[in-house]
Formats: sequence, structure tokens, C-alpha cells
Amino acid sequence: MADTKREIERKFEFSKAKSARRGVPDLTGTAAIAAVTDQGTVDLDAVYYDTPDQRLAADGLTLRRRTGGADEGWHLKLPVSPGVRDEVGAALSDTVPPALAALVRSRVRDAGLRPQVRLVSSRRVSHLLDADGALLAELSTDEVVAERGDATAGWTEVEVELADGVDPELLDAVEKAFRKAGLRVSDAPSKLARALVETDAEPPARPAGAGPEGTAGAHVVAYLTEQRDALVAQDPAVRRNLPDSVHQMRVATRRLRSAFKTYRKVLDRDVTDPIGEELRWLAAELGVDRDQEVLMERLQDHLAELPRTLLTGPVRSRLRTWNTSRRSASRRRALATLDSDRYVTLLNALDALLDAPPLLAGAAKPPEKILPKAVLRDYARLATRIDGALALDEGRERDLALHEARKAAKRVRYAAESAVPELGKPAKHLAKAIKKVQTLLGDHQDSVVARDALRALAAQATDAGEPAFTWGVLYGREEALAERRERELPGVWAKASAPALRTALK
Repeated sequence: MADTKREIERKFEFSKAKSARRGVPDLTGTAAIAAVTDQGTVDLDAVYYDTPDQRLAADGLTLRRRTGGADEGWHLKLPVSPGVRDEVGAALSDTVPPALAALVRSRVRDAGLRPQVRLVSSRRVSHLLDADGALLAELSTDEVVAERGDATAGWTEVEVELADGVDPELLDAVEKAFRKAGLRVSDAPSKLARALVETDAEPPARPAGAGPEGTAGAHVVAYLTEQRDALVAQDPAVRRNLPDSVHQMRVATRRLRSAFKTYRKVLDRDVTDPIGEELRWLAAELGVDRDQEVLMERLQDHLAELPRTLLTGPVRSRLRTWNTSRRSASRRRALATLDSDRYVTLLNALDALLDAPPLLAGAAKPPEKILPKAVLRDYARLATRIDGALALDEGRERDLALHEARKAAKRVRYAAESAVPELGKPAKHLAKAIKKVQTLLGDHQDSVVARDALRALAAQATDAGEPAFTWGVLYGREEALAERRERELPGVWAKASAPALRTALK
């Protein structure tokens, strides 16, 4: 079974030979460090695995099999932010553990993992303690030898890794003390990254086929690349069941699909439409799990708002049972989707599209000529859907029309946000206004879905001989909320549809 820990560290190297001879300074008295205790020296032997074209290294991931030390085994390190990584570990074995292989599947796909670099280190370890003897950080001085084929390299690296719960400001104090002693922060984010540089094996640059900079094509492809990268990066987070990960992965798929449609004057839809359909499939499969998560949070919150006098029967246990049965199935469905061949085929198709974009004549034009028209086309589509929905009587048909309007609002918002780097504040202001429309319509749609769930819960309660009163109360509250949102929509839409917001784009 894989286990995870958050790793917050800073790596240093000696700036001059003279400072290297002096060695690491005594940190006693630096910030909260009251004592430095020597823990001895350990020999480490690590083999790093990657694809032949170094896909993991290109994205800042490292996968190694290490012997020696207290934590020997397999380690996958996933970047979180500069100096912060999540380390997922697994027991020592001869082959890559399946749990770790799954976490890199969105990068590796069918390429396979092979040993790429071996690092042999002699590590001297010290513990940095506070006045009570509690561990603040581990200080390591590594004499490293890197081997890649016939190439070798060696260097000395100093690393300070914080203990759990220690304020990262301690690293700033250590860095200040180190600078005075002739150590500087290492340019390499990891030992592997430095080893690749030192042995002339840096990951190859990704192709860029969007045409000259400053064109609409370059802008759109850069945006699509950002979303593709977000989709790939969220894959291991979804597999680890991290908060909001499914939502963020779905957002990336929706932004890609929306951009294909919004920028149809830039990219050939004969090529992008089939990929867009596959993105819709992916979002739908992931959506089962995400929608259940959102629905459960909503019902729990509304249940918590009720006074005790309106709580009849075992409503909380009924809700937990209902959610557990649905969530376990939706979770399995999401993971099965990520493990499918169809998903890998989609990722490969996205890569191929971005490597050789199907550019149309509009791609060669300046962004300021193409982007405003694209955003305004999406806006006109939204306006038609809003007007159509407001013209309908209350009921199921109007609910469906408002749901379609919500999807159109999301597309306008994404289009405006994608244009912000080129169009600036006008696009940002429009996106903000449309987001308010989207949020209102989203709350309305969530109420529609919640009412369907509440009817099912009431039926389950009745079949089990439990009171259904509380579920009826919640249904009435949801119905009233939806009516309130419908009354608010004309006013919110009036502000979002103000002509000045659109005129500023041109």
C-alpha cells in the first residue's frame, strides 16, 4: 500500500571551493534552532525510472527505487509548488509498484518506464532541534555521484527538510545563515534534474507548432496547452482522491471543449470536434463522482440549517447510507475511466493536435482581431438562450432551458478568461459579470438535481418505515430557492448584458 507525505525542503550548494572546504556552518541559534545533533552517515543507492523521452522529468516528477537508509523503497515525488512536493512511497520490489505506475499513467501512457539514471550518495545527517528537543528539520549533506550510461558527474548538495508542521519561515532563516557561509540555493529542483544536466541529458523541449508569436494561433494553442497540462496534472490527484481534483480535471476538459468551439476561425473543427466529443465523454464519466460529491455537501448543509423540531427519523444515517452506496460506485467508475485505453487515446490525440495544430487562415491574424469577435459570438448565443428561457412558464421545460443557458454562460466566461492575456481588463470585467450569471444558474440547476434526490430519499425512507417529513421539508426549501433564483435572474442578467461591457472588448 502506498503512503504519502508532504515534503517541504530547500536545496543548497557551495558557491566556492573555499566555502566547501569550511563545510556546513553550525546552525545552533538560528531562528528556533537550539541544538544540532549528528545522526551519522548512510549510503544510498537510487535508480530513477522514466520514459525514454523523459516525460516525468519534463514535468518535474521523479520516480526512484532506493536502497539504504530508513525509508528504502520506491518513491514518487509530485511537485506541489517551488520547494514543496508530495512523496508517495511503496515497499521495495523489483518492479514499479502498480499504485505508483497508475499515478504516472497520464504521462507515461504506453511508453513504458525504464531505468535512466543511478545516483549513489553518501549522506551525513543532522537533526535540527528546538529548545524542547523537538525535531524542526533534517539537515543532510550529500556527496553524490550520478551515472547515466558511460557519463558520470559528482557534486556536493546540502538539503534542509522541515519536520511536519514546522513554519516554512525556518528555511528562510537557514538560507540567510548559509549565504553568509558561502552556500546558495541550488538552481536544480531535484538531484535528478541536476544529474540530467550534468550528464547532458536534459528533457527535450516540447514542439511548438502554433505559428509566429503575436498571432491568434499562438495565443489559442498556448491556452489549449495550458489546459492539456492541467488535465494531465490532475490525473494523479484524482487517483489519490484529493479535494477538488475531480472538479479541476473536469474544468480543464470543459475549457478545452469550449475553446475548440469558440475559436473555430483559428482551428479546423473537422479535426477538433471528434476530440471535443471524447472530452465530453471524459467529463461525463468523471462528473458522476463530482456531482454526487456536490449533491451530498448541499444536502448536508441544508440539513444542518433545519431546527431540531423538523428532524424526524434517522435522516442523517439515511443520508450517509445513500451517499456511501452511490459514491463508492461513482468513485470506481472514475478510476476505471482513467485506467481505460480510450482515455490514453484521448491524451495522445490532444498531444498530436498541439504538436501540429490544424490552423485556419484566422490563426495568422493578430489576437485583437480574432479574440473579441469570438467572445462576442459566444455572448450572442448566451443572450438567445437566456431570453428563450425567461419566456417560458415555470416548470420542467424552463428548468431544462435554464440549464442550457448555464452551459452557454460557462462558455462565454471561459472565452473571456482565455482572452484576458491579450485583451486585458475588458475581458476580465466581462468574465466576472458572466460568472455571476453562471453561479446563479448553477445554484438553480443544483436545486433541480437536489429535488430529484430528495424524492428518492423520501421513497427509501417510506419503504424502510421511516418518516419522510424532513425530506419533504428540504424539498420545499429547494423549490423556494429555485423560484428565488429565477426571480433574481433578470436583474443579474441586465448587469452582465450591459452594452458597455461588450463595447470595451472591440
